[in-house]
Amino acid sequence: MSTPSSDQTGDSRLSATQASTSQASTNQASTNQASTNQASANQRPDYDPELQQIADYLLGYCDDPHVANVDTDTDTDGLAGKSVRSGPSAEAMDTARLCLLDTLGCGILALRFPECTKHLGPLVAETVVPHGARVPGTAFSLDPVKAAWDIGCTIRWLDYNDTWLAAEWGHPSDNLGGILAVADHLSRQRVAQGKPPLVMRDVLESMVMAHEIQGVLALDNSFNRVGLDHVMLVKVATTAVTARLMGANREQLLSALSHAFVDGQSLRTYRHAPNAGSRKSWAAGDATSRGVRLADIALRGEMGVPGALSAPQWGFNDVSFSHGNSDLALKPEDERHLTLARPLGSYVMENVLFKVSFPAEFHAQTAAEAAVQLHPEVRDRLEEIERIEITTHESAIRIISKQGALANAADRDHCLQYMVAVPLIFGELKADHYEDGFHAAHPEIDRLRDRMVVKEEARFTREYLEADKRSIANALRVVFCDGSATEQVTVEYPLGHRRRREESLVPLEDKCRANLATCFPPSRCDTLMALLGDHERLEALPVHEFMAHWVP
Repeated sequence: MSTPSSDQTGDSRLSATQASTSQASTNQASTNQASTNQASANQRPDYDPELQQIADYLLGYCDDPHVANVDTDTDTDGLAGKSVRSGPSAEAMDTARLCLLDTLGCGILALRFPECTKHLGPLVAETVVPHGARVPGTAFSLDPVKAAWDIGCTIRWLDYNDTWLAAEWGHPSDNLGGILAVADHLSRQRVAQGKPPLVMRDVLESMVMAHEIQGVLALDNSFNRVGLDHVMLVKVATTAVTARLMGANREQLLSALSHAFVDGQSLRTYRHAPNAGSRKSWAAGDATSRGVRLADIALRGEMGVPGALSAPQWGFNDVSFSHGNSDLALKPEDERHLTLARPLGSYVMENVLFKVSFPAEFHAQTAAEAAVQLHPEVRDRLEEIERIEITTHESAIRIISKQGALANAADRDHCLQYMVAVPLIFGELKADHYEDGFHAAHPEIDRLRDRMVVKEEARFTREYLEADKRSIANALRVVFCDGSATEQVTVEYPLGHRRRREESLVPLEDKCRANLATCFPPSRCDTLMALLGDHERLEALPVHEFMAHWVP
């Protein structure tokens, strides 16, 4: 490139200098004032109150003025004025036991699927980890970060573990990946050092806390509305409870939590057509694993990011949780940020939903149940069907109502119409029914899908969000070509809902036993079921001994 002559350059610079002299003087004064303002504004803030509330919950404290306060004179951890919180309710602890039983069974069943097992094992073959964490149903003994990934992957692979539905959705038992990995490693390490091991009560309490953190954050914060995947809450909850298991103090808990929010979050791209795919089956394992890593970083003394949520322009609220969020737009301006909708306790574990009947996305559970009820009436008249009317709630329409080709198993197990067609035809819905070969062998499934009409019922949508109901209602009616029709079958609460908890107990145990039988001989299944069914014995059992029962 050519350059101007020295004379031309000098003239140009001189002209520019003369023209800008007056403005520069003015700008300098403004710059000096701005620098002064920036310097005075660079005050490191306190940790965001939401992070403090979670940390206090983990340490056993709350803001309830009606119970004993921490002694101001003896407080050394920023807890003065806080109140001592009671532990988890008996109902929550027993539900946590059921959740443990159910979740581990789901993980064992997933080991039948090569697309899942190809992800398991050490990053470097034959790696030996001292006091490694075991992966149930395998011979692997891994570092806690990879063990959390593997356990979390198996738990979530078949979309068969528990569910929480609110403004945001999710599966709080995904956190068991990180909890078990850390607890097993720490327990083995402590025994080797001559110290008392962690016991399974520690695991159950951690599950209650992880459920509560993830579930309460989901109550009125709709991350899906801004395209964020719910596994970000797994990362947050796992970070919190595993840091606690590692012995974190309040500052370390706050540091860990802050890093979970500034870490960057998964997008929902892989959950929605036309990009739905198997990442949704390992995303939770990835999240719980990341939670363990962030907890470890904080325990090493890494400083936190106190304004992780609230920092203007750079914080989570402004960067990830404001633009285009139609749910937040319905709130007053000063409430358009991440919130904790209720005090943290045991609410979520007490109200969590179990998938007892079907390995299906939870918004379709009652639809599949209605289809099974209609199966005897329609199985011999499939070719006579004119249309199938599905009446549902808004979330189901937004998440799982799909038309057109379904690309893979992950696409099918998130398709409302597919999950209705299969039980209408066969009277059941199993994990194998989502596989490519099964779908290809039964073209009648897609023929029925083409005849389905999906519509919203306002009452179903409203009661889905009501705290004292939390229904997941669907109704089904089949109309035949001759004008006749079935009765409309409505199922408002699925088996596994708190309102049907007692009805769910035996089927939940049967589900677990059947899942265990895919990996273990009958004698081992009997041992595991007896252990999981004895709450008192289970709570007292050292974690490393419990995990040893799951090695083939």
